[in-house]
Amino acid sequence: MTAPAIDLDRLLKLRLLVARFGEMDLVKWWNTKGQLGRLGAAALRRGFPRTHRFAQARSVFAVAAHRCTEVFDPPGCVTLWRLPEATEEEFDARWEYWLDNASDWTAFFEKLESIQGNELIAILRAFEVVSDRDLDAYARLRRSAEGRAVPLPGLFSGTDDDVALLALGFARGEPSALAVPYARRAEA
Repeated sequence: MTAPAIDLDRLLKLRLLVARFGEMDLVKWWNTKGQLGRLGAAALRRGFPRTHRFAQARSVFAVAAHRCTEVFDPPGCVTLWRLPEATEEEFDARWEYWLDNASDWTAFFEKLESIQGNELIAILRAFEVVSDRDLDAYARLRRSAEGRAVPLPGLFSGTDDDVALLALGFARGEPSALAVPYARRAEA
C-alpha cells in the first residue's frame, strides 16, 4: 500500500473542527447540539469509556455529510465529507489506529469541546491546522451566486492543500446559512 497523499491525522482534525463549528450551539448548520462538546462527551462516556470521543465524531460526521448533501450535492465533485473513494478507504482504515491510540487524542478533543464563537478561520489557526499559504488561497474563494456553495478553483488533486481549502471554504458560510465548499474531480 502506498503512503496516502493526504495527512489523515490532519484530515481528522479538520473534519472535527468543522463538524464542531457547524453544530446548533455554534453556527447552526446541522442538527446536532453540542455532540462534540462537553454534553456529547458526558452522554457517551458511560457506554464507550475509551472511545466515546470517536463515537461522537462519527455521529456528527454523518449528520454534517447528510446536511451538506441536502444543501448542495454537485455531481463529479468532492467535499470535505465526501473525498475520493481511495482516500475515504484510507481514512476508514486509519480509524482503528486512532481508536487503539485514543488517549493520544484526549488533549485535542478537550480543546475541541470548548470551541466558542463564529470565526472558523480563527479556530483553524488556533488549532494550527492551516498555514499562511492555505489562508492566502482561501482569500480568493467566493460563495456561488445562490449562496449555497463555495467552488474551489481548478480540479481536486488530492493534496493536503486541497483538503485545507475544503475546510476553510466553510468560513464563507454564515450562521444558519451553510455554504458547501467543493472541488471538481479530474475524472468527472
